[in-house]
Amino acid sequence: MNARVDTSVLSQLSNRHLDALEEETIFILREVAAAFERPALLFSGGKDSLVMLRCAEKAFGAGRIPYPLLMIDTGHNFPEVTDFRDQRAKELGAELIVRSVEDSMARGTVRLAHPGESRNVHQSVTLLEAIEEFRFDALIGGARRDEEKARAKERIFSHRDSFGQWQPKAQRPELWTLFNTRIAPGEHFRVFPISNWTELDVWQYIARENIALPSIYYTHKRDVVERKGLLVPVTHLTPPRDGEQIVVRDVRFRTVGDITCTCPVESTAASAEDIVIETLAAEVSERGATRMDDKTSEASMEKRKKDGYF
Repeated sequence: MNARVDTSVLSQLSNRHLDALEEETIFILREVAAAFERPALLFSGGKDSLVMLRCAEKAFGAGRIPYPLLMIDTGHNFPEVTDFRDQRAKELGAELIVRSVEDSMARGTVRLAHPGESRNVHQSVTLLEAIEEFRFDALIGGARRDEEKARAKERIFSHRDSFGQWQPKAQRPELWTLFNTRIAPGEHFRVFPISNWTELDVWQYIARENIALPSIYYTHKRDVVERKGLLVPVTHLTPPRDGEQIVVRDVRFRTVGDITCTCPVESTAASAEDIVIETLAAEVSERGATRMDDKTSEASMEKRKKDGYF
């Protein structure tokens, strides 16, 4: 993220398209409220879910969002993000439901191959357990098509079978913004209202709407080690390996997730406007630049989605 773009470009960059994106997102959020009995909005405290939350406020009015917020917590999330999540939910007066991978481990439904294994992929189990517990029939998420190849295949209203599985070849047509929301008992939908947004759109919207974010989205100094082309944060969960040298860098997080698989990028961007400028020069998607778990194979995300991952 060290490439520079002339700051004068910012004044020439149009954001008029954001109105159309916002309007589409509001329409989808209202469709979910009308079509389903027990929907929930996945809320991690990350930038995409905060953008959706702002659109939900506009769709229904402050303090009147008609579905609960749901967070699947691995127990290894950045504290800056979970603290911000709790604060924002309290400000909105929204119902916040948190279900933990650690609880699934205690029940024996999640078993780690070894103590140091990332819990990120195991969120699928806890999510499916939450769906069964609350009988959710639609889950609203902040995934975008520009993030990763498997997500680019996803419909806005993505049908899941009674096992929570996604079948790419069995997706329903979405012609003329008409959505087939029929489900059989035990099935549900994953809904992606910001599918058509890009990372640049998200940051332009954050700048325009002055949306508050967790501090780690902006530049800060952090101990890191270089590993496989990524900057790995040095924490008790991700200690340096033999031969690795700890260095202090000015970094920010383009996306936030489980500490064990989420990496920052080098950056001095201290505002949303600064990040808009950086994003214009980015050559690698945010997941490609920051997520260790997506580098295992070209099909890793698609396999996880078929197994129930969001």
